[in-house]
Amino acid sequence: MTLLHTLLHATNFSRPFLSTLVPSIGLAYTIQGLVAVPSILAQTERFYDLSGSLTYISCTALSLYLPTIRARFAAAAAGSAKPAWPSILAALAGNGGGLNWRQVALSAAVSVWATRLGSYLFSRISSDEGTDSRFDDIRSSPPKFLGAFFAQATWVTLCLMPVLAINALPASLFSTLPAAIGITDILGALLFVGGFSFEVAADRQKNKWVQEKKTKKHSEEFLTRGLWSKSRHPNYFGEVTLWTGIACCAGGVLVSNVGQMGIGLAGGPLGIAAALAMAGVSPAFVSLLLFKVSGIPLSEGKYDKRYGDRKDYQEWKKNTPMFFPKF
Repeated sequence: MTLLHTLLHATNFSRPFLSTLVPSIGLAYTIQGLVAVPSILAQTERFYDLSGSLTYISCTALSLYLPTIRARFAAAAAGSAKPAWPSILAALAGNGGGLNWRQVALSAAVSVWATRLGSYLFSRISSDEGTDSRFDDIRSSPPKFLGAFFAQATWVTLCLMPVLAINALPASLFSTLPAAIGITDILGALLFVGGFSFEVAADRQKNKWVQEKKTKKHSEEFLTRGLWSKSRHPNYFGEVTLWTGIACCAGGVLVSNVGQMGIGLAGGPLGIAAALAMAGVSPAFVSLLLFKVSGIPLSEGKYDKRYGDRKDYQEWKKNTPMFFPKF
């Protein structure tokens, strides 16, 4: 029996929902563990953020195609014809194809976001000689460095939970779900597109400012132009907003009768609360990280220490909202 056969058998739970969700979560920790070993040995964080993006994309793809992989292996074992791979185009056209258009749309949204952010962060750290100040105190400590990689696996798991949950719903149930676009789909799409655009624009403005500073085109010590004049952390605002959009779109399905049945919940207030928690954990965890852990506190603390006694910095901080933009 091959390793893949063994893994498929070990994760073949009585509930199809868990048979997809559990392996997808396990893949996140596996990838991070594999990347952690050489990173710890070389004491480098160069591939940390890039591996996070790879983990997002890999877990999303696995959750989308794992039911088909199981069906094809089962057919091969029984000596019968293997089912065809799901058609993404057919799903987007609303013609089924083994997938629902919401599964494809959410998976694509996460993949686009992860590819963009991963390439941006990898380019940034490469231009900074492969170092990131966040790791100054932990890269020389194997246990702490390993903990950072497993923390990233947890980040991926919780942020990706709404998408993993949607992709883990049995395909047969989606045929009973209204194909028409609902209010949560529209609101979710608007929030994602708006948040993603905001984050991309903020990052590009910051990158352009940094490059201009390196070429002596300006002598500014901190960025106060563009979106950075509307919010002290516009990229983080965009990040929270886009994950709220994904949670909104996924939540609309998870709280429905189809979602409740697919998850294995009995419905009612508790079932709906569990479904909302499964969708809402994504923006909630992102907000927790950015507001209390590695985002805003580190950035504000660093700039306060450097420029806290400067009047222009004090004025910018006083007149510019920390998070929600002021137009």
